[in-house]
Formats: sequence, C-alpha cells, structure tokens
Amino acid sequence: MKIVIWGLELTAWATAGMLAQSGNDVFIVNDTHITDPVALMGSSISNEPGLKDLINQQFDKQNLQFIQSSSAALFSTHFLSMNPAEFEHAQHTVSQIAKQGLEKVLIINQSHFGVGYTDKLQKILDIEKDQVVVYLAENISEGEALKNIRKPTSLTLGSTSEWASMMTRSLLRPFSSQLEQLLVMTPKEAEFAKLSITGMLALRIGYINELANLAEQLDVDIEVIKQSLGADPRIGHHYLAPGCGFGGNTFSQTIKGLANLLSEKRQSQLLDTVLEENEKQKEQPFRKLWRHYECDIHNLNIAIWGVSFKPGSAALDSAPSLKIISALTAQQASVHIHDPEALENIEKLYGEHPQVHTYRDKYAALNNADALLLLTEWPEYASPDCEEMKERMLTPLIIDGRNLFSKELLESLGFTYYGIGR
Repeated sequence: MKIVIWGLELTAWATAGMLAQSGNDVFIVNDTHITDPVALMGSSISNEPGLKDLINQQFDKQNLQFIQSSSAALFSTHFLSMNPAEFEHAQHTVSQIAKQGLEKVLIINQSHFGVGYTDKLQKILDIEKDQVVVYLAENISEGEALKNIRKPTSLTLGSTSEWASMMTRSLLRPFSSQLEQLLVMTPKEAEFAKLSITGMLALRIGYINELANLAEQLDVDIEVIKQSLGADPRIGHHYLAPGCGFGGNTFSQTIKGLANLLSEKRQSQLLDTVLEENEKQKEQPFRKLWRHYECDIHNLNIAIWGVSFKPGSAALDSAPSLKIISALTAQQASVHIHDPEALENIEKLYGEHPQVHTYRDKYAALNNADALLLLTEWPEYASPDCEEMKERMLTPLIIDGRNLFSKELLESLGFTYYGIGR
C-alpha cells in the first residue's frame, strides 16, 4: 500500500519506518531542501534507539522516500503525525487532500490536538465519498518508540466508519501479534481517553513525589512505602518512582492541554497544581545541595550524571537538568556533565559557556567534584565503581534525584547521601 506521512515528529519517523519495513511504499512529506533523512530528523530523534538504522535501511531499499506536499495530496492513505500546536497546518493538509475529490480516502490522525479536533478535520471532507479521518491514540514513548509500534499491548481507535476501521486494522495487522485489546469508540471519546490516561499518569507521579517529600519530613524511607503501595493489586508498581520531576515535550504538552480543559470546563485546578508542584520538584536536587553547603556553592565543581528528560532519549525538553544547570551557573558553580546520549544537545544549548563542561567518560566528570547530582536513571549509572568515584571526588557527596543508588552501601563507604524522600 502507498502511504503518506505528514509531520516530522518522532511518531512520524517511527511510524514511517515500521510501515515501510512491513512492505508498504511510504512517503514522508518534505518541503525543505534537506535530502538526508538523518539531518532532517535532528539529533534528538535520530538518537532514538534503532530508528536511524531503520530509516536509512528503508531509504536504501526505496520503501521509504521523500515527497513534496503538492504531490502527496494525490494519495488516498495518510497519517497525520504532527506537533499538537500544528492544527492549522493539519487543516490545510486535509483541505488539500479533499480538493483532489478522490473516493475512499483514509486519514489516520495520530496527532493530539485536543478533544473534538478529529471531528473538525472530518468536516472538511466529503463523507459521502468515504473520505474519513479516524483518530489513533499514539502510545509512543521516547527511548522505546519502535518497540511501542512493533508490539503494542493495546490500541485505541476513534472511528465511526466501518470501512475506515477495517482499513486501519489491516494496516496495523503486522504489529498486532501481541495485541491484548483493540478499543473502538468515537474519535472524541478516543481523544478524551488519550488525555485521561496521560493525566492519570501525571497524578500518580505527582502523588508519589508529594509522599516522598512528606516521608522526608517524617524520617520515613519512601522506597519502603513505595513497595507497600505497589504490592496492593489496586495500585500496582507503574509510575510510582519518586524523583526530581517529569519532563518530555509531548507528555508535558498533553497534561497542559488537559489542565486547560479542566480549568475551562470545570474550573478545576487539579492538574494545574500537579504541574506547579512538578516544577518545584525539579529543584529538589539543587535545594539539597544548597542546604548542604549552607547557601554557598560559589566556585564549587558540581558533577551531573544524566541530563536527558528520561533514559533512552537524547531529548532535553522540560528536563529537570535544565533548571538545575541554570541555578548552578547563576551561583557561579562549575558544572561537569555526563550523559550517554544527550551531550550533543547540551553542547548545542550551552555552546562555549565557561561554566559548563561535558565528558564522554562518566568518571572523568567526577574529577575534583564537590558533589554528584544524579538526574536521569540511565542503566549505566546503576552499579558504578564506588571506590573510583570516591577517589576522584573532592567531597564524596551524592544527591540522587532518582533514588537509583543504594543509600546503605554508599553511606557504609563514607559517602554523604541524599535521595528523594529518604
């Protein structure tokens, strides 16, 4: 099948690559002069595990190609994988497709513009000609994008057209081997379901962080409490990891969208409060450092392990690290950073900043350090050589923003340790 992908987000590239690999002829709309797919992706997306190789492989096989928007509108099967802020562009795209007058046009909207927006796109089309927009709730998380598409456990489809639902199922069949459930509902219900799930996850993260902050004041270890919560089958262990706040462009934007909707329709500040508290939570590692050094970190060397907003991603969108680096440099501290994937993005952001230094070796970042701040729980940080850490550091002080390390082990080796809620 010939399929057109509109958008240059991670979802667009991952969807294009997987559809091409499963035997389709896939066209990515590209109206720029950039012909190298990796260059067009940008470093944050191209660093997604396995994606760059998949895209290059499919371009080499010519299963994947670029196409200009003027030609793309002539096709009958489309995916909209755009940024939530690009609704006007989506409207223009659907209008161009509608003008061709084709019968049996399927547009699969993976973009989350908000509740009711797929219906707005549908109004541009001629339903009598079976020109249909369906909503497919994307469940892609950075660091696991290809896995999320290849082996989804559930899919939510918003469609009122039997023909469009059947065609969408057919397209997704290669990725449905482990599918536990396919939920079909109206587009508006599917959009609201997507919002609701993201909001619930944000509430869980916010709640466990609030409990962690309270546990600290009560001299209780939140890690013990977390195990008790997770053991209750009504709660489970997912998204119960206390830490220094969540980031990520798509996740944060979706929560803000639901917060605005709640505020507008219900005068509810529930998610506004979660977002406000999350911004405060991002400051926790810095505040612990500030208190330890009695409000004077001028000229100190502060090492940071992990700056991406989550492990498996090179992206810095709304990452806690950005807030902390800004606070450290404002206090004239010298910042020494290691991250397995995000150093290129940090270097682009800070350029030749005299106080910000990057290292390809995580231990080199610790040389003469007055503290180590762990901000992203990359697997390669989980079992460090503690003796080498202590030898390199000027002051064996660990501030663990993700509760990754063993508090008992580090303290037994002579480290001063601060976690979140510990």
